[in-house]
Amino acid sequence: MNTLSYRTLSGNKETADKKWFIVDAEGQTVGRMASKIAKIIRGKYKTCYTPHADCGDNVIVINAEKVAFSGTKLVDKEYVRFSGYPGGQRFTTAEEMLRKHPERLIEKAVKGMLPKNTLGRQLYRNLKVYTGTTHKHEAQTPELLNLDTLK
Repeated sequence: MNTLSYRTLSGNKETADKKWFIVDAEGQTVGRMASKIAKIIRGKYKTCYTPHADCGDNVIVINAEKVAFSGTKLVDKEYVRFSGYPGGQRFTTAEEMLRKHPERLIEKAVKGMLPKNTLGRQLYRNLKVYTGTTHKHEAQTPELLNLDTLK
């Protein structure tokens, strides 16, 4: 009889209870919102958090065009991309990206807060960002999540 054998259970993708959440980005500061979303996608708010497994939830972000920046970041912040060719470095301001592709702005902020490995690339697929209030994930019955209540 082995009554004192306690085992630590390690979570994995099959045992994770994945949920779907909707986050309204209207009036939210980009960096603060992105850090909370990254924690939800990673699964750090769950008791079954396992660093090497995808135990996080899926997040849908709506109203991406209504995010806010603190200070003068809207004008001063620059995003850099590189084509791989000589002279192929391109710069875009946050203001221009918010005007043209607001969903990419949030995606880039969240992706930068995820691990830079295969797990991070797989976790990034759990994020869906949309402009406006409509999305195509009604079948998953997502719950509305208030980021102001999270720490």
